[in-house]
Amino acid sequence: MVINSETNKRFDTNDNQRIETISRNESLNSLGNYGMNRPIRIVGVGGSMREGSFSTIAVKMVLDLSKNNYGAETNLVDLRQTKLPIYNPDDSSHNNIQKMGHLLEWADSFILASPDYHGSMSGIMKNFLDHFWEEFAGKTFGYICASHEKGLTVMDQMRTAVRQCYGWSMPYGVSIDGEEDFNDQTEIINNSLDRRLKMLARDLVVYGSLIRGRFLQDITNDDVSDTFAARYRSLLIKQKPLIT
Repeated sequence: MVINSETNKRFDTNDNQRIETISRNESLNSLGNYGMNRPIRIVGVGGSMREGSFSTIAVKMVLDLSKNNYGAETNLVDLRQTKLPIYNPDDSSHNNIQKMGHLLEWADSFILASPDYHGSMSGIMKNFLDHFWEEFAGKTFGYICASHEKGLTVMDQMRTAVRQCYGWSMPYGVSIDGEEDFNDQTEIINNSLDRRLKMLARDLVVYGSLIRGRFLQDITNDDVSDTFAARYRSLLIKQKPLIT
């Protein structure tokens, strides 16, 4: 299930509802110099199977901060509820995969959150990353990990996957230590964590807008060839209604 934080509307991946997009008739060439002439769109991905997951709660907090403080448009993907099949390179026809792909194309930036499972990301987060790659190019990623040991290897693994998909990563991540950082009402009791989540929300909006804006300019300018973005021009026909 995909939750749209902007409208508090739930997009149930078990029905036939499509992700609604905006500005379908706007030309990509109207984008401003190094930014965008619309709010940045951020998708948070919760990669825990635990009900009441602290990492997913933290993602929601960052999305709310990005929306309320900086005007971002946001969506939350809770992989616990979104039933993606196990990745099969010979079969991408599953309805949930196609719907998820539309949402990821819509996004400009991402927050990936996972618990620390034996020094590795969760299985459902790895499965999510296995399914998609074109949708990540030229977009900025932030990382959150629930761990008793800072989750450095977990975030490094997610960064490695994103780098292979030509995505950009924030140079830091946010680590959460469950009951040490939250009270029984899931309110933050660690001032350092509170500051870092606010920093992540702000940086994703600012740097995500710059990187995404520049990327969109490069893929729409046929005179620019010496950029990695040029290889993604073939995606314009498919993605144009979603990224303008």
